[in-house]
Amino acid sequence: MKKITKLLVANRGEIAIRVMKTAKKMGIKTVAVFSEADRNALHVQFADEAVCIGPASSAQSYLKGDTILTVAKSLGVDAIHPGYGFLSENASFSELCEQNGIIFIGPKPKAIEMMGSKLAAKEAVMHYNIPMVPGVDHAIVDVDEAKKTAQYVGFPILIKASAGGGGKGMRVVEREEDFEAQMERAISEATSAFGDGSVFIEKYVSKPRHIEIQVMADSHGNVVYIFERECSVQRRHQKVVEEAPSAILTPEKRKEMGEAAVKVAKACDYLGAGTVEFLMDEQLNFYFLEMNTRLQVEHPVTELISGLDLVELQIRVARGEVLPVKQEDLQIHGHAMELRVYAEDPLNDFLPNVGKLEVYRLPEGDGIRVDNGISEGMDVPIYYDPMLAKLVTYGKTREESIEKMIEAIDNYTVKGVATTLPFGKFVMQHEAFRSGEFDTGFVKKYYDAAQLKSQQDTEAEIAAYLALQQYLNDKKIVRIPNA
Repeated sequence: MKKITKLLVANRGEIAIRVMKTAKKMGIKTVAVFSEADRNALHVQFADEAVCIGPASSAQSYLKGDTILTVAKSLGVDAIHPGYGFLSENASFSELCEQNGIIFIGPKPKAIEMMGSKLAAKEAVMHYNIPMVPGVDHAIVDVDEAKKTAQYVGFPILIKASAGGGGKGMRVVEREEDFEAQMERAISEATSAFGDGSVFIEKYVSKPRHIEIQVMADSHGNVVYIFERECSVQRRHQKVVEEAPSAILTPEKRKEMGEAAVKVAKACDYLGAGTVEFLMDEQLNFYFLEMNTRLQVEHPVTELISGLDLVELQIRVARGEVLPVKQEDLQIHGHAMELRVYAEDPLNDFLPNVGKLEVYRLPEGDGIRVDNGISEGMDVPIYYDPMLAKLVTYGKTREESIEKMIEAIDNYTVKGVATTLPFGKFVMQHEAFRSGEFDTGFVKKYYDAAQLKSQQDTEAEIAAYLALQQYLNDKKIVRIPNA
């Protein structure tokens, strides 16, 4: 078994702290790296040691794999955990760690590379009879060729960047006459974001659900699936609300999807924590979408319903241990919800809204978990993803976890920046979400910024009225002066 006594977390914010908490629980020393903009950040304070690795820009700090490795070697680090984002799905960095005798807590370079290309991923899993959305099986950059493919597949179609994710280089085209303009935009956006303008084209599944399966694999041939997460509430093709388990999966469908996800992991000789993403249509047919070769932002909901610490399992399998759980040992207990608390303005098309956190108080209580990365008085930096924290609630039933989320949102106080908290409450209170009858078009179909503003104004009026009543009642109390 490999030894890990000191772990460097090549990330920032809430995920860096999340990883460090488990490392400390396991008796492992932690090292934080930080940019000049993050000098006073919470993850820097939380770690046993911390080293500045460059200017504010992530390209000059958190993405500098060679600099991070130099720091790791100089401090006698045994392993590096990349979190998510930044270098987490960088095959070259994983390989560099290996070459320098440092354990990369994640899959091997080959798996990252294979699953990092959507086309290569599809080719790898094709032999396992896993359903895939009808479409093209090779990368395209030529508009004329793409148009012929689109006509063959049939509109509506989806154009997706081969090298990317996070909604970049992605376009839904419903009519043939819009195709060329959207194709050129997708290529341009993909080139700008990933340095690769190739895209692939597939049939657009209308009213899809976004269901993903958590897998965990060791180096001894064992792979388990740790159930599913429902991630259909999205804005700009990016998730905002996630839950586990899904409200619509039967035990039989869960098993079928879980076993398919295990096959995907085996197709690339996977190691560690990974997520296999599927689209599901109205008839509960599912189609392979992609595999994320890292820990997901939404992993806490899986931890709460399974009782497992996924970061601990990541570290254990990276050390060469056999997975301590078998598939038959795993059971779902209760229901969990997660809201990504972004510094974004839901009243202004979810645009980033950075600034100083004048007031920042977290909710507390039974069944409430906050994976947080910032504190009152700090500035939300403009250089990185604007996520402040992940608000997670747990209940015995879906209804209970929803009610706890509403309560937690009401007790989460933020002043100085706009956040997605009011949007989260809107989702939790909406009948389509509460009934489970929703899909990835939830925001487009139901969300109305004007309605949310009206709701907020009404709540503010009620709060002001109650405060006035309390003030007037207090004045009526006869106060006896001190003798």
